[in-house]
Amino acid sequence: MREQYRSTPLDESALAAGPMEQFARWFAEAAAAALLEPNAMIVSTATPDGRPSSRTVLLKHYDERGFVFFTNYESRKGREIDANPYVSLLFPWHPLERQIIVDGTASRIGRDETAAYFRTRPYGSRLGAWASDQSTVIASREQLLRRYEELNARYPESGQVPAPAHWGGIRVVPDTVEFWQGHENRLHDRLRYVRTDTGWRVERLAP
Repeated sequence: MREQYRSTPLDESALAAGPMEQFARWFAEAAAAALLEPNAMIVSTATPDGRPSSRTVLLKHYDERGFVFFTNYESRKGREIDANPYVSLLFPWHPLERQIIVDGTASRIGRDETAAYFRTRPYGSRLGAWASDQSTVIASREQLLRRYEELNARYPESGQVPAPAHWGGIRVVPDTVEFWQGHENRLHDRLRYVRTDTGWRVERLAP
């Protein structure tokens, strides 16, 4: 189970001045290539004593401030971020023989920003945010569905569904962003932006 990657080399001279601009370039190319959910990313968190956990979530916004996703703050990832804000993001764009790895610090976004995004979610997803006590043990799927139907009766689709206080956005402010391009013979390109006091420096890593 081994593939030979034959991609165009990634050269330092072709990079954008900053990682978010470079991310925007690659993200646009991933979207244009019709990848399935190019905004899907693996979020890795850890407990204070270093026990890691990972899961796939959807990136919902990015700008010069960082990368934003939404979650139940009382979920495993939410509790781990509260206790240890250092996280890693991975965008695995295998069909393009590319991946992007972000290491940074996570924190909650403002409630106004969360509420504005929550109003754009499909009705069922808004109810789902209330129905699921994410990462807790439940007796059965039927229990979850009953909770959903109770909420459906409480908040009809014609009305407003408020954003739960325990649910909201997380912004990851990057310290490093690595752009990985696969090549044959495993001689991959790995160019990493590193935050400094004066901006960003780029360094090449051995594959």
